Amino acid sequence: MSAGGTYTLVVELPTETTLSVGALGDHRLPAGAYAYTGSALGSGGFSRVDRHRRIARGEHDVRHWHIDYLLGHRDARIDGVVRSERADVECAVAGRLPEGPIAGFGSSDCGCRSHLSRVDDVETLRERVKKVHAAATPGFGADRDARR
Repeated sequence: MSAGGTYTLVVELPTETTLSVGALGDHRLPAGAYAYTGSALGSGGFSRVDRHRRIARGEHDVRHWHIDYLLGHRDARIDGVVRSERADVECAVAGRLPEGPIAGFGSSDCGCRSHLSRVDDVETLRERVKKVHAAATPGFGADRDARR
């Protein structure tokens, strides 16, 4: 089992949608590319990423984290995952990505504005996420999962 660390999901949302995000309420999300940065530092390590993938495929419908609401949308798909193993750099990574559309998303346990980022183009965002992880984890490097 992996030791875990920090991960960023790159998610493509091809259509504008209004999304209900638990206690954060309803939010309009424009079509585009989204990056969600989270941590997987517990005993399960990066198995949390596998859970996110199951939600995105419609195989699991329990909504526990804010990202579950986006991934559970029928049009959202995970385009890629970037991981920094054995590194607790969730806030450092999220803070270096473009601002996202929902304040408090994924950041209810820290002082960050949001851990959800958005740009228009998925390829641009994927490359930016790789660079940000590498910059936030000197000596660790970032591990990039294959697409989907």
